[in-house]
Amino acid sequence: MDYGKFKYETAQKARESRKNQQQTVIKEQKLRPKIDDHDYETKKRNVVRFLEAASKVKVTIMFRGREQSRPELGFRLLQRLAADVQEFGFIEIPARQDGRNMTMVLAPHRGQKTRPKGAAASDAAPEA
Repeated sequence: MDYGKFKYETAQKARESRKNQQQTVIKEQKLRPKIDDHDYETKKRNVVRFLEAASKVKVTIMFRGREQSRPELGFRLLQRLAADVQEFGFIEIPARQDGRNMTMVLAPHRGQKTRPKGAAASDAAPEA
């Protein structure tokens, strides 16, 4: 067998295997411990949108100054966010502190196709 032909075939196989792989996308959402309710709802909507698009979400809480002495505020905020988006995703990596930041990674539920918002409303109310 010709070495050039062998090399070409292995390159073709490698290209095919790369084409069938699924890329994992990690989006990031940054918060502060003293976030206002309206701002929190906006950030939560972004996290839900990312999870519905089958992307993983890295939620980062940034501590500044005296906020670093109260890491439990950030932990509670991350737990609240995880509970609020529970139907769209689950906690893949739990909250952990690293320096001035606390991070948590949420992943979308597997096996469920994302369906349009109108389809969810029509399934909930059957016609008479």
